[in-house]
Amino acid sequence: MCGHCESVLEQFGIAPGTCSVRIFGSGHINRTYLVSQENGEKLILQRINRSVFQKPEEVMENVVGVTRFLQEKIREAGGDPWRETLHVMETVQGDPYFRDVQGKYWRIYRYIEGASCYDLVEKPSDFYESAVAFGHFQNLLADYPAESLHETLPGFHDTRARVQKFKEALEADACQRKRLVQKEIDFVLAREDLADVFGDLQKRGELPLRVTHNDAKLNNIMIDDATGKAICVIDLDTVMPGLAMNDFGDSIRFGASTALEDETDLAKVSCDMELFEAYVKGFLEGCDGKLTDLEISLLPMGAKIMTYECGVRFLTDYLEGDHYFHIEREHQNLDRARTQFKLIEDMEQKWKVMQDIVKKYQNYKQNHQ
Repeated sequence: MCGHCESVLEQFGIAPGTCSVRIFGSGHINRTYLVSQENGEKLILQRINRSVFQKPEEVMENVVGVTRFLQEKIREAGGDPWRETLHVMETVQGDPYFRDVQGKYWRIYRYIEGASCYDLVEKPSDFYESAVAFGHFQNLLADYPAESLHETLPGFHDTRARVQKFKEALEADACQRKRLVQKEIDFVLAREDLADVFGDLQKRGELPLRVTHNDAKLNNIMIDDATGKAICVIDLDTVMPGLAMNDFGDSIRFGASTALEDETDLAKVSCDMELFEAYVKGFLEGCDGKLTDLEISLLPMGAKIMTYECGVRFLTDYLEGDHYFHIEREHQNLDRARTQFKLIEDMEQKWKVMQDIVKKYQNYKQNHQ
């Protein structure tokens, strides 16, 4: 075990030489380790990435506030708070994190036994389970004061601001790539009205501000090894005030696509309606009546807007020289943008089908309450 990890663990009351530490998980943001103690207990040690999260204290204030609230809600419902939400371990000083002499921030979570994460949707039931979990997350936090949360990534889903940044990149044309992507530029500008749909509704007070996860993907769900049921939402660093449709939409964008995010053969790219329906069903079941009728009716729009926003971000990064999203080959960000735009085109062709699926489960819920 590295000496530095050992000194960090001491700050959490873990004596030197009483555990082993190894790198753990497939996350790309924070540095994660599995700590195995002599008494059999396991912990998750993480170093928070300050390049991404520039105010770790605010990240941890959000995480602690939300997890304590969830623990109480789960306890009241007769559930198991030790398995159904994260537990932040305090330092010997009573803090939820430790800041070392180099200015790095560390935290420890209790390890959840008998459950696993999956990076890819292998079958519709996996996607359905993730939908139930994220819907239940909305349900449990429906009366949490969302406005009290810090924006750990300011403007993360400000679609209008994303489009404005795209226009600035277009104007600057720093890498002389504008001439290569006129079709994609025209696609973005032709659908620019998408950037204001949710913002305008918010300004009119028609959409409630909610606690949102903002990275609602399958690999942020713990699934019970024995039952195959989702039990816990993890990776809460991006928990912020937001809109329910954004979490739903990002899940569809990523999980219901029939192709990889950087697929070069666009004929392979579509929005799978079986997976879309499985997610709608699970998400609304998990929410258990906590969403408004307007929010539910806007779920397909959430999928379209989140896909549009992500495509705009990929294309912006391509125009600027690929400095934000990591690439492993030339034009990868352009390919990523093109898959998003193809997904949107497919959604537009299936728009009535998507709306009818949502109405089906909305009406089912209303008829069985």
